[in-house]
Amino acid sequence: MIESSHGIILRTRLLTETSLIVNWLTPEFGRVSTAAKGARRPKSPFAGKLDLFYEADFSFSRSRRSDLHALREVRLRETHSALRRELGSLQQAGYAAALLVQTTEADTPLAEIFAIFAGFLNHVATSAPKPRNVFAFELRLLRALGLEPEAEAKLPTETRALIVALTETPWEKLGELRATAAQARALQQFLNGFLIYQFGKPASGRHAALEV
Repeated sequence: MIESSHGIILRTRLLTETSLIVNWLTPEFGRVSTAAKGARRPKSPFAGKLDLFYEADFSFSRSRRSDLHALREVRLRETHSALRRELGSLQQAGYAAALLVQTTEADTPLAEIFAIFAGFLNHVATSAPKPRNVFAFELRLLRALGLEPEAEAKLPTETRALIVALTETPWEKLGELRATAAQARALQQFLNGFLIYQFGKPASGRHAALEV
């Protein structure tokens, strides 16, 4: 059975010498894994279309025996090439992808989370890689997952207000938010503890994403 979707590549890894496993985030299917046979061959129809954070329309044949499906066609929409010109931005995108993998189930619709991740990628590709980018992504993802950090009664009023602002401010206006160094440290420590409490440990790359 052939299905189609619009997705963003979260990760790729070798399947064979010439083939790749491509993990996608999509609105309707959530996280989907596909096998791109022959993708590493120079004349492959997939050549130049499969890399981290590429956004594309694609089709795949769903496997009846496993959760690895056969990739058939890819029509590239966006490469987010600006991410590759700034290491800090790439680190932040990589951490966000790792956090998505840690906190979501495969083959589960994730329309809201897809929109959050797409907005985040567009933002970090065109903005300086500030820690607030990471905080805003974490908070929006947590809200979409049904978790509400700002409801924590032990937080100071100003920290709760900062959490709400980072969660609700449009991406294009995120750079206008201001916080003191003390507020930023307090929020970083709180979110680190909150993520550990909810998911066992922070996703890979959080420290690098914040120390930019």
